Amino acid sequence: MVMRSIAISLPCTGDEEWEATREPLLTGWLTQGPKVAAFEQAFAARHAAAHALATTSCTTGLHLILAAMGIGPGDEVIVPAFTWVATANVVVYCGATPVFADVDRRTNNLDVGDVVQRLTPRTKAVIAVHLFGLCADIDCLRTALPAHIPIIEDAACAAGASYKGQPAGSLGLAAAFSFHPRKSITTGEGGMVTTNDASLAATANMLRNHGASISEEQRHSGPRPYLLPEFNLLGYNYRMTDLQGAVGLVQLAKLDRFIAERAVWADYYTRSLVDVEWLQPPMAPADGQHAWQAYVLYVDPDRAPAPRNEIMERLQSLGVSTRPGTHAVHMLGYYASHYGLRPEDFPAARDCNDQTMAIPLHNRMTEADYAHVVDSLHRIA
Repeated sequence: MVMRSIAISLPCTGDEEWEATREPLLTGWLTQGPKVAAFEQAFAARHAAAHALATTSCTTGLHLILAAMGIGPGDEVIVPAFTWVATANVVVYCGATPVFADVDRRTNNLDVGDVVQRLTPRTKAVIAVHLFGLCADIDCLRTALPAHIPIIEDAACAAGASYKGQPAGSLGLAAAFSFHPRKSITTGEGGMVTTNDASLAATANMLRNHGASISEEQRHSGPRPYLLPEFNLLGYNYRMTDLQGAVGLVQLAKLDRFIAERAVWADYYTRSLVDVEWLQPPMAPADGQHAWQAYVLYVDPDRAPAPRNEIMERLQSLGVSTRPGTHAVHMLGYYASHYGLRPEDFPAARDCNDQTMAIPLHNRMTEADYAHVVDSLHRIA
C-alpha cells in the first residue's frame, strides 16, 4: 500500500507559465517592463481598481501604501492581533506604532467593537485583513470609524474575493495582495497594490522605484538617452520583474477557475465534516465570494479527542499536512517584549492562535486526496 502525502498547499503552474517567460528572456527585458504593465492593467480591471502597482511582495506593497500616506513617528495604525506578522511589521517600518485589536473567532477577522475601543487622536488608519480569503466586514467597520480614518486592505489571501458584490482591492483607500506560492495565484514572490486614489498611486509608483520621477520604461523608450530621473523622494526598490509579470498574467487568467474549484471542495469539506462536532468550519459569506486561500478549522478544545497539536501530529502520520491558521502577533517575542503585551490581552486572537488548523486545499489535489483528508479526520474522531 502506497502511503499518501498530501501537501497543505502547492502552486498550480504548468507549460503556459513556462512558455510565458520566453519573451522576457529572449528580449532581455527582465526587470519591470511591459509584462509587468500588462499584469497591472489586467489585475486592476479584475479587481475594479483604477490603479495597480506590482511589487516584490504583499509586505512591500503594504509598506508602500503607508509610506505614500505619509504615516510615520507619532502615528498609530490599528491592525488585527491574529494575522501574519507582516501586517504589523510594516507599521513599525514607518516608525509608527501598531495598535492591536482583537478578532472575531467565527470569521478570524477584525472585531469591529474592539477596533472602536482602540481609537485615539493618533490613529491614522486601520488595516483590515481579509484572512484566508474571507473579506472583513467593511461596511460595519466603515460605519464605526470616523470619516477621516482610512481603511487599508491587507488582501494577501484575497485575490478574486468579493464583499457584497464588490471586489477585494476596491473596498478601502488602498489594498495589497500577495502572490506567494501558498496563495491562489503565484509569481513566486510578488505582490500588488490597488487603489482608486490617483495621488496615492502616483506617490507609491515613485516610492517603489527609488523615488524616481520617471520609470525605467520611460527612460529606455524615449528619444533622449541622456535623461535621468529626479529623486525628490526617499524611495525603495520594490519593483517586480517582467519574468514574474509574465507568469502573473497567465495565473490571473486562471484565477476564477481556481477559486471556483476551491469553493466546490471547501463545501465538500464542510458537508463531510458536519458530524465531527469538535470542528468548527470556516464561515462562507452569504453575499460575497470567499477566495478560499485556505480552509481553516477551529478545534474546540473542550470537545476534541486530543489537543490540537496532537491532532495535527496524528494527521501528519496519516499523510495529511496541516498548519496552524496563522499566529497571534501580540504573542510573538518581538511584539510581546517591545509593547508589553500578554496573551490574554486579546483572548480571541490567542484562542485562534492555539486552536485553528488549516487542512489541505489547493488546485493540484485529487478527489481521492480530499476523501483521504476527510477519512483521516473521521478516524481521529
